[in-house]
Amino acid sequence: MGYIIETSRSRQTGACFAACVNKKEVMSSSGRGAAPLKQRFVLMATVLPAVFFLIQFFSVPLFVSPQENRTAQAFYNEGKTMMAGEDWYSAVEDFLECLKINPAHSEALSSLAECYYELGEYDEALNWVRKARQFARLNIETENLEAFILIALGKLPEAETLIKNVLSREPYNREALFAAAELDIARGRAGDAASRFKNAVKIYPDDRRLLVSLALVLGSLGDYTGAASYIERAEAEHPDDYRVFYYDAYLASRTGKIPAAIRSAERALALRPDFIPARNLLGSLRYRNGDFSEAVRLADEVIKAYRNDLSAWFLKGMALWQLGKIADARMIFEQALSIAPDDEFLRAAFENLLVVSTPLEDAARKKWAAYHFKRALDYKTRFLSDQALFEYRRGLRINPYADERREYAELLKQQDYPELYLAELRFIQDLGKGNRAVNDAVETYNALLSTSLSRIWDVKTEELQRHWNVAVFSVASQSAFYHTDAATVAVSYIKDLMAHQRNINTMNLAASVPSFSAAFRSAREASASDNARCDYFMIVSISENERDISIKAELFVTRTGAKAAEFTHSRTGQDRLRNAGINIVEQLAAALPFRASLIRRNADKGIIDKGKIDGVVGDTVYDIIKKNKLDIKSDGIGYTYLPSDLVGSFAVTQVDGELSLGLISRAGIFDAIAIGDEIVPHISEDRSGAQKAKPIETLAIDPELRTLLMHLR
Repeated sequence: MGYIIETSRSRQTGACFAACVNKKEVMSSSGRGAAPLKQRFVLMATVLPAVFFLIQFFSVPLFVSPQENRTAQAFYNEGKTMMAGEDWYSAVEDFLECLKINPAHSEALSSLAECYYELGEYDEALNWVRKARQFARLNIETENLEAFILIALGKLPEAETLIKNVLSREPYNREALFAAAELDIARGRAGDAASRFKNAVKIYPDDRRLLVSLALVLGSLGDYTGAASYIERAEAEHPDDYRVFYYDAYLASRTGKIPAAIRSAERALALRPDFIPARNLLGSLRYRNGDFSEAVRLADEVIKAYRNDLSAWFLKGMALWQLGKIADARMIFEQALSIAPDDEFLRAAFENLLVVSTPLEDAARKKWAAYHFKRALDYKTRFLSDQALFEYRRGLRINPYADERREYAELLKQQDYPELYLAELRFIQDLGKGNRAVNDAVETYNALLSTSLSRIWDVKTEELQRHWNVAVFSVASQSAFYHTDAATVAVSYIKDLMAHQRNINTMNLAASVPSFSAAFRSAREASASDNARCDYFMIVSISENERDISIKAELFVTRTGAKAAEFTHSRTGQDRLRNAGINIVEQLAAALPFRASLIRRNADKGIIDKGKIDGVVGDTVYDIIKKNKLDIKSDGIGYTYLPSDLVGSFAVTQVDGELSLGLISRAGIFDAIAIGDEIVPHISEDRSGAQKAKPIETLAIDPELRTLLMHLR
């Protein structure tokens, strides 16, 4: 859009034009008044060409874009000003305008790359920084920026080469030291990063970014005392820097010091009221402090400023749920899912809300279960059976009466689980949805399974025992950075996954507890009841950002509270909660030793309650231990028993889906073997089930820490 610009020269030309016209009229007005009209036209024809020549000569164009008179450097300078205020979008616009005028402006190219880096568009950032390096090959700042971008893209070997090149020329270059530390974090070596930052702080003792970075890394390692000392130094050196108080609030929240964290977050907002991360953090802290109405208000402020801020939508939905405003919470989750349908935490929280707040016949259940059934069908057509099973189970959890149960049953048949297939078909009949095809399949498989172990030995497989009782908790002080109370949502998710592990029974206890001691107490008190004995309890914590997730599950012995194991897994991209959760459950299942029970006996033959689904194979020999004589180890995973408690052996001769038949041999002169005795692997002299643990190689990267360090300016 052009603007009319009136300069001093144009004003002078206009005055000249008026003066000439007036003078000619005066000259032609001698005698009896004004000249005839024809004479006036002659005069104007004589004067106007000269007038227009003067206009052309003296004036600037009447319509000029305000951008046209600006130089490339002016656009660059304005872009840097926008960057200082963290207005990345305006900065991008200015730098692009600068490059239209001067495509070889290396500083603008580099700054544009930095803006895209801050916006999370790392591939675009790499494109621009490499253009910048074509014009400034020896510019160390540009090399460092490229290293940061490569780390963000996961191209760690390339980043390492650049960092080494810079440090070989300037061993104490601050940005290169930061990049080297970020590289350590990206490789899961937070301890190395902490050492690197400590050495850098000795060289630059007052550097705010170094002090805060070191505090964050120490906090991620659990050294909260050390973290506090460095963040306090940063506050003393930079008392007016809102960012220092924001990170102080974050670290305080990690240790459960919620009132102190609230004060620091409020201080950060007092110094910079438009700092959205601090407002999000304050909303999360208010939520954790039980101030749910205030959390809703703060979330609304963020949504008003940035409608697509998913963490604010999630916080508002969770807070409304806590306030008992179920209809409002459902509406908020639905709106948020319309913005981000693939956000797993939003969907999982909403589905949990549906399950606990609506009757089974509610139409909403059918609508939202359809999402999972559609995905299941897609996986099924691509022959991805495990993923399809997962989606069918998620969908049937929401809508147990769905017609898609037949598709789920067919998939079980394809996986060679005929007994489970028949059980699903019978459930369909019980729902009154049996048709001719279902009824024929039930009749056929009923006949096929007439010789199965369960029929011959009269075993109801749906009543089989699960031998490891595990309680799963989240601790409030470990609330995640991006999705408030994400660990509680993850606990529900993981418990659903465990429901399909036949060797694990999850205890029906509150998912969220205030502390480790509360989890320990809850698990032990559950053990004291007559109908349950909790063997282990697990505390789940989440570290995440917009793209990545890392789940840590710490397993503790319920009897002693001692740590037994730790399982971690990191994932990125789509379905990261699902994939990381599945991996955690698989690690736990692999670590828990095999354990079964003798449930039927006839002379020297017997039936145990584990089969092909549980990994039993023919010709395997197990030990038989007296009932209730297995003791859970006081630390680590496994069990122990006395030599006198070993009463015989069980040699597998036939394996069905859920049961196994075998020959029983007594260990001594007398036959002390009884129904209910424990079946364990035949192992070495220490009689410890811990030898069955199968560690799974996994990644242990903290995406939350990575994000905080990447955007620490």
